[in-house]
Amino acid sequence: MDIRKVKKLIELLEESNVAEIEIREGEETVRISRNYPQGQPMPQQFFMQAPAAAPATPANPASAATSASSAPPAGPTHKGEAVKSPMVGTFYRSPSPNSKPFVEVGQQVKATDVIGIIEAMKMMNQIESEFAGRVVSVLVENGSPVEFGQPLFLIEE
Repeated sequence: MDIRKVKKLIELLEESNVAEIEIREGEETVRISRNYPQGQPMPQQFFMQAPAAAPATPANPASAATSASSAPPAGPTHKGEAVKSPMVGTFYRSPSPNSKPFVEVGQQVKATDVIGIIEAMKMMNQIESEFAGRVVSVLVENGSPVEFGQPLFLIEE
């Protein structure tokens, strides 16, 4: 699937009240979902099948309740800025399995330092720190799936 289509889908999701979109084109599948703060009602989820002319069908509301109840507990209550995932994918702390992590807790980072990688659609996307400061916490385990907007790191000035 063309990356321009994925970017367009992300824009569509941001402009709408839809919580999650899943598109299938042949053997390729793209799922884009949005995180909502606790206590805020999540809009109805929709799944769309390619071609675009196919109608969207509502998702099973029970599955949304199941995924919400299986969510990990709230992160640490450190003060600091959260670096959030810009996409859905698999998070990696290092450039390869045998390499040391990009950053460790306690390490000083500058804005634009690479602090992790998210693999999405077989593409490795570098995640850069948005803030300068000290890494207070790594909120996601290496090799874990992440959602759009999910906090990955806490950085304290």
